Amino acid sequence: MAENKRDYYEVLGLQKGASAEDIKKAYRKLAMKYHPDRNPDNKEAEEKFKEAAEAYEVLSDDEKRAKYDQFGFAGVDPSYGTGQGGGYGGFGGFGDFGDLGDIFGSFFGGGASRRANANAPRRGENVGARLDLTFEEAAFGCEKEVQVPRIENCSVCSGTGSADGRMETCSMCRGSGQVRTTQNFMGMAVQSTSTCPQCSGRGKFVRNPCATCRGKGKVRHTQKIKVNVPAGVNEGQTIRVRGEGCVGTNGGPNGDLLADVHIRRHPIFSREDYTVYCEVPISFAQAALGAEIQVPTLDGKVNFTIPEGTQTGTVFTLSGKGVPVVNNPRRRGDHRFTVVVETPTKLSKEQKELLRQLDESVEDTPKRKKFFNAIKDLFD
Repeated sequence: MAENKRDYYEVLGLQKGASAEDIKKAYRKLAMKYHPDRNPDNKEAEEKFKEAAEAYEVLSDDEKRAKYDQFGFAGVDPSYGTGQGGGYGGFGGFGDFGDLGDIFGSFFGGGASRRANANAPRRGENVGARLDLTFEEAAFGCEKEVQVPRIENCSVCSGTGSADGRMETCSMCRGSGQVRTTQNFMGMAVQSTSTCPQCSGRGKFVRNPCATCRGKGKVRHTQKIKVNVPAGVNEGQTIRVRGEGCVGTNGGPNGDLLADVHIRRHPIFSREDYTVYCEVPISFAQAALGAEIQVPTLDGKVNFTIPEGTQTGTVFTLSGKGVPVVNNPRRRGDHRFTVVVETPTKLSKEQKELLRQLDESVEDTPKRKKFFNAIKDLFD
């Protein structure tokens, strides 16, 4: 009778306020323990299984659980107190099983309908490679060749896996790839479908396997692949070469080659995005008097006139002499170079004397005056 029911939380061994995850775990544990397939002809186990299933159906549904927490059995079982029990406490059956159905499916080997068809086309796996480039190759683009280990169709059996090219229909599933079983569940005949264990869901199998691929139809092979490097690629970027990965299954497309770009260090240049940087050493006289100097760029040497009085660390810009923009090579970044004034060393006595005379004849610059005035004020 309905009046003799145990509290649903008590049935699952939980306290009121238990989380949804705790409820699911508790039910799974009881369902595994008392399932009729594990306890044949055991009426007590069957009753406990029914009791746990009823408790789970209510407590796993937020709306039903709220009503049960507020009104007890009367909130979820209209027949409560009338003596007219309806199936599982007046539920009229399980209705939408939800997670409950997933649990039952695991007992009976069900859920095959949700699995991927073993004969469906599947895309091959991607493969990766390291692409080492010089600074100039990355800037202007090039064609490189990389060696890549990948899965390919066996050339001996043309990917069939059969030494004689013959495939036989599976006798267990008769070519369907699935087998259907019928089991007794609480007095009802329940049918479930699962993947055929003999052919692994393919519906066919190889009687005489190929010796080269051992019946798999695929082999691992190292292949040389050409990669077109676009102008402007940078360190850490990835170039995708479509269709050059592992072969697909059942006519599915091949995977891709993913080539990771690594740029070797340049002795003169560095870059940030599309801007190139370098340092250009100049003499003291060139800095003081101004001069025409040669600046190295990606396009070769460029003549550039620096003004007199140029200070070390001054940055000059050559517009459009940097790295081409990816997918738009007509646009280019800039080339920025920093002049570094080199102080002469190993001077002769005459040269040193000339420098002393020069230093005495030249007025202090505004910056030097400001600096020494600040020092004087500080110590005074």
